[in-house]
Amino acid sequence: MAEHDREPSARDGRTTVAIITRNRRESLVRTLDRLAALPEKPPVLVVDNGSTDGTGEAVRRHPVGALLLSPGRNTGALGRNLAARRATTPYVAFSDDDSWWEPGALKTAEALFDTYPKLGLLASRTLVHPTGEPDPLNRVLAASPLPARADLPGTPVLGFLGCAAVVRRSAFLDAGGYHGLLFFGAEETLLAYDLTAAGWGVVYEPSLVAHHGPEPGERPGRTVAVLRNSLLTAWLRRPVPVALRETARLTGGWLRGRPGAGRALGEALVRLPAALRRRRRLPPWVEGRIRLLESAPPNGDDR
Repeated sequence: MAEHDREPSARDGRTTVAIITRNRRESLVRTLDRLAALPEKPPVLVVDNGSTDGTGEAVRRHPVGALLLSPGRNTGALGRNLAARRATTPYVAFSDDDSWWEPGALKTAEALFDTYPKLGLLASRTLVHPTGEPDPLNRVLAASPLPARADLPGTPVLGFLGCAAVVRRSAFLDAGGYHGLLFFGAEETLLAYDLTAAGWGVVYEPSLVAHHGPEPGERPGRTVAVLRNSLLTAWLRRPVPVALRETARLTGGWLRGRPGAGRALGEALVRLPAALRRRRRLPPWVEGRIRLLESAPPNGDDR
């Protein structure tokens, strides 16, 4: 993997901002502009997942002074693993090329990690642009029925938005980072499971604010990836009856003509032998928390 031009400077903070990108040069440059304006002046790592639109040259020219990592292919979410391994700060804030951090947010995260030694991941309150309205996921996370813990801030959760989260680098690496079999799409759930199983806290903290400015519409292939990875996550970590139930559910969706279900099922079945080889059951207490989340009402005022 090629590394280009500059080492990420330590600057003033102890949090590296890590960005994965592919063929979205203009959006990335806008994000780098916002990161350069942060009072924390964080070091920045950019993983270029095989762009062909001049992204690499734009990063090298940008005054934020980012370190550019070029794996030479599209690594998907695994680019975040590459960035975390390369970072030298104790904390890593993940962004995408269309997300950035509120001024002061990284200092807030550092203070929380310093105060709570078992804290592994902070899920932020995310505002969606251009309107700045709250992301609907904020309410879902805030309504989590998982019991609060005195040794953690915020609300314990088992999910988060990958482009708006901060991790304790050692915890992230200890848990194995993002799973190689999933590539991209709903990959956050498995990481939340693995962090929790390893004894690290995963929480939603509304005082931590990130901004997200996605392009209108859904990215091509995302529905398929989310359905595929949800099923693979079940086979990788959940009890066999649960995995079989999820397989039947996706098969039923395909038979009923649900968009993307047939392709997702096919892609999951191709990967199933590898998932079974890498299968590792979650501890019963983590499975119990998942079932508590699954049994919670899907709607309500907080959602």
